[in-house]
Amino acid sequence: MTSEEKQLLLDRRYLRMARIWSENSYCQRRQVGAILVKDNMIISDGYNGTPAGFDNVCETPGGVTYPYVLHAEANAITKVAQSNNSSLGSTLYVTASPCMECSKLIIQAGIERVVFTELYRIADGIELLRKAGVKVDHIPLEE
Repeated sequence: MTSEEKQLLLDRRYLRMARIWSENSYCQRRQVGAILVKDNMIISDGYNGTPAGFDNVCETPGGVTYPYVLHAEANAITKVAQSNNSSLGSTLYVTASPCMECSKLIIQAGIERVVFTELYRIADGIELLRKAGVKVDHIPLEE
């Protein structure tokens, strides 16, 4: 097995873990999970949801997401910031491609690679990541 094949196997495993982690989200419209990996170790994780201390309700009764709901990537990045780990040089595995706001956080956190399964309807975040030199890989998961 080549090193590229081994990396793809690992990528798919971490993406499956991110998908499972997304099941922790209380959001109804979309559940997103993220796993932050450095040196083959998971150093952080996150899923979309409300800030600590808020009720676990992500949407209004009309189905609109509250503006204070955090994305999975933001949760993973802020969680690692509270630890003794550093995201510098890490890889972020996420179930949906990052939005513009999360992409800015990814760049500033020194994350060097983003791997995602589902393409979000707006691709400006991916474009920004690539412009900043972050490696971006889209790997759909087989069911």
